[in-house]
Amino acid sequence: MATYDWNERHIITFDQDIALSTDDIRVFYNETKEAIHGVSMQFPKNKVSALIGPSGSGKSTYLRALNRMNDTIDGARVTGNIMYEGVNINDPKVNVYEVRKQIGMVFQRPNPFPKSIYENIAFVHRREGVRDKKKLDEIVETSLKQAALWDQVKDDLNKSALAMSGGQAQRLCIARALSMKPEIILMDEPASALDPISTMQIEETMTELKKDYTIIIVTHNMQQASRVSDYTAFFYNGDLIEFDETSKIFTQSQLKATEDYVSGHFG
Repeated sequence: MATYDWNERHIITFDQDIALSTDDIRVFYNETKEAIHGVSMQFPKNKVSALIGPSGSGKSTYLRALNRMNDTIDGARVTGNIMYEGVNINDPKVNVYEVRKQIGMVFQRPNPFPKSIYENIAFVHRREGVRDKKKLDEIVETSLKQAALWDQVKDDLNKSALAMSGGQAQRLCIARALSMKPEIILMDEPASALDPISTMQIEETMTELKKDYTIIIVTHNMQQASRVSDYTAFFYNGDLIEFDETSKIFTQSQLKATEDYVSGHFG
């Protein structure tokens, strides 16, 4: 079994155009278990950044911290700064609902509402006070087009979203997130429950979306990370070990642990 120096780190930084950054982020469960150990990193605008690492390495826990989703877990506590547009959004005074409008999230398994395709998107906007049918129609159409779903469902908008295929349902969830006009989209293994064709469609959608959005994705799929991301971060046991351009991570990693992980020789 290979031995690694887990004190080694290689984490690049950027001079400008940062969408989001974290400074010494730590996530605790039940006060004693520290799941994330002081992660500091930056996410460049209009790029796809992939978080990779073995199961239990903290990728999803860290991702959830970025839009305060850990707030919903009993006993969870997050310390450190999460900087977005000059504001530390980890400050308890910050409105979490407003944070999640700007930093949307798509989960591992598609979670459409038990409503029509149309209402899956219109519902939240109606709740926000949008009453104009024309405006709602426009929001629904625009977001479905952005998620590359409009042509498939435009004649079935009143059908239940629960009848959609897994790939379609996941793209509906992406459309729902996009309808809020976020700056950043977090994706937690968005294709892990999908077949290869649906996975390819999700990846193509991500490539198109990064023209207008910053995307941060957790994936266990090394091929997916190498295909869709511009930057890749390797996590292990709650620590950020290496963060660099994806091409470098997969062909000339600075650290042996990263090289072994992406090549399948880890352990």
